[in-house]
Amino acid sequence: MFPTLSAPTAGATALRQRLLQTAAALAAGLPLYWVLGPQPLGWLAWCAPLPVLWLALRSSRRDAAWMTFLAAMLGLSSNFAYFRLLMPLPAVLAVMLAKALLWLLVVLATRRLVLRYRASWTVLAYPVLWVAIDTLMAALLPDGNWGSLAYSQADNVAVLQVAALAGVPGLLFLLCLVPSALALLLAGGRAYTSAAGVTVLLLAAAFAGGAWRVQGVSASSEPAPGGPLAGLVAIDDFIGPATPPARAQAIWDQYVRHVEELAGQGARLVLLPEKIAVLAPAQADAVRQRFQALARSAGVWITVGIGVHDAAGRRNLAWLFSPDGAAPVSYQKHHLAPPERDFLAGSAYAVQPVAGQAMGLAICKDMHFAPLGLAYGKAGAQAMLVPAWDFQFDAWMGARMTVVRGVENGYAVLRAAREGMLTVSDAYGRVLAERASSSMPGSTLLAPLPAHPSVSTWAGWLGPLFGWLCVALGVILLCLGRRAVPAA
Repeated sequence: MFPTLSAPTAGATALRQRLLQTAAALAAGLPLYWVLGPQPLGWLAWCAPLPVLWLALRSSRRDAAWMTFLAAMLGLSSNFAYFRLLMPLPAVLAVMLAKALLWLLVVLATRRLVLRYRASWTVLAYPVLWVAIDTLMAALLPDGNWGSLAYSQADNVAVLQVAALAGVPGLLFLLCLVPSALALLLAGGRAYTSAAGVTVLLLAAAFAGGAWRVQGVSASSEPAPGGPLAGLVAIDDFIGPATPPARAQAIWDQYVRHVEELAGQGARLVLLPEKIAVLAPAQADAVRQRFQALARSAGVWITVGIGVHDAAGRRNLAWLFSPDGAAPVSYQKHHLAPPERDFLAGSAYAVQPVAGQAMGLAICKDMHFAPLGLAYGKAGAQAMLVPAWDFQFDAWMGARMTVVRGVENGYAVLRAAREGMLTVSDAYGRVLAERASSSMPGSTLLAPLPAHPSVSTWAGWLGPLFGWLCVALGVILLCLGRRAVPAA
């Protein structure tokens, strides 16, 4: 069982064997390249880790270590261009190194447990360890668990319903269990048939249950013909300090035209993107007065993303204007992106009745964090209005992480992102309408507002419970793995 692919110790044969191992490691890293980046191939994520696990189980510990590290670095290199937008080269390399070391930790710990105990329960090692790491990242890092492999399944609506049951931890566990079972079955033979069988049953139950939930229970959530419409707008151009006044005025005028056109087409609310400009108080007040009057004259709700720089500091805000011309509801972004570390973070939530629904306000990165999404679910939000600003490379990831928050908490999401996507999704994660943003004159999207039945989920309590349970189990597994491994 588990024959070793050990390298000879000298001469041309040893060199040839090392070259073959290097080629095998690079081949194992290629599937990871297509699933670890900001635009993962969802179907490939189910089996991408399999070659790395198989190689580790069939190799000596030393060979397993360097081959896993090489494969992981190749896979993580798919993030290089995106990371370079956000941080200097040394930081990019440090982040990639840290992530590769996590892969090394998980794969070697899994190998150690499987070879030490040779029991079916060891199929749990790989998924438990990854869920533990993902849970700790979500809780401790300023960027949370951005890019978690679980989000690769955001377009797989049937299996995505697992997120309504156990959140991202449950979805990630299922996603990692499949390659773990396959690796043990291929490397260890019939001794692991029972583990593979249980995995197949769980996978079938997830897909069947999810399909039933979407096709059956969610039938009542289809937008009604002739129902209320929502408009989304994004112009990629940023109004910065160096923007000529005439250009800045042209961008604001274009936003106003889009709002008027969408209102004329029947939109009851219009969502604009995040931080269209960062303005001094007097300039911000002029924008506020203009959109306050526009909401009244057009008879629509308008959400505008704006930055305000006053004596207290910089704040990233979302203003919600009502058709009655009242002063806007203001929401301040909680979770700040790397380019805005000098901004002040907010802490308050905002839920308002809009177009017949209770709608919450959040800004871009806020929706990457499950606790904030849960807070809005508990506050009774039926839909979320999310102005956003992406970085092109992460347009899909930013939009789909937000979609997953809606599934976890049972609400629809409307998200308008500059340098990203205009997206409308319902409480079951179905993307009802989507369009890419663009530079002047920008992009618009007119879509029916998702219907708003009461959608119950368990993710709010079961997701964190399962995630932290995996943290505890992960510690136990690492301790068990400290026992000596038979020589390979």
